Amino acid sequence: MDISLSSLAIGLLLLLIPLFFLWKLKTGLVRATLVAAGRMIVQLFLISIYLRYLFEWDYPWLNTLWVIIMAIIATHTLGERTRMRSSVVALPAFISFFVAALLVGFFFLCFVLRLDHPFEARYFIPVMGILMGNMLGVNVLTLSTFYSRIEREQATYYYLLGNGASRLEAWAPFLREAVIKSFTPCIANMAVMGIVALPGTMIGQILGGSSPDVAVKYQMMIVIITMSASMLSLILALWLSSRRAFDDYGCLRSVFKG
Repeated sequence: MDISLSSLAIGLLLLLIPLFFLWKLKTGLVRATLVAAGRMIVQLFLISIYLRYLFEWDYPWLNTLWVIIMAIIATHTLGERTRMRSSVVALPAFISFFVAALLVGFFFLCFVLRLDHPFEARYFIPVMGILMGNMLGVNVLTLSTFYSRIEREQATYYYLLGNGASRLEAWAPFLREAVIKSFTPCIANMAVMGIVALPGTMIGQILGGSSPDVAVKYQMMIVIITMSASMLSLILALWLSSRRAFDDYGCLRSVFKG
């Protein structure tokens, strides 16, 4: 069932509820919410037009180029949110996003969906998009937590190094905390999925006409591939960025902007 533009406009009126309370509580977030909502609406309409042609043309090289663009945008967003220096995080983040998305995405497309043409736009683009979105959130939280904690607790870090710990052993407590912090919400959401919460992907498929059992199978796999890609990407990002963030003696360089 399609949603007409007039119905969509009526639905957007629900945004008045959070806006009212944000204004009433003097949070200062009303303008930011309006700007974010406006950007979302414009960007989604533009992407719908672009994807319509992308699906019609369905060129493998063009689909791959779009994934590269998504990885570039995700890298830029990660740099803004973590406030890490581009020289430290830009290339590692791009490589981790692109490689993890391709490896996990192709496994899903080739061995689970068993597509003859995994580059087909209607499958390739949405799968890569949902992987990129989830990887971005996990990487932002993990990288910012890991490097900020080492920067704040350098005495502990250097104490471990000075007492014979390898670089990986000295990183372990900081890395453990960062991974726990970023993956705990994912695990909690997974535990209650289907009972406490019905995920948006599944609801969207059912509203779009898919049977519940098909929607459930896709939702299971979406959760698994996003979690797997997120873990793979953050390990790659940490490993590659650490080669730029630490000198030959294991000392932390300046990784955050001003």
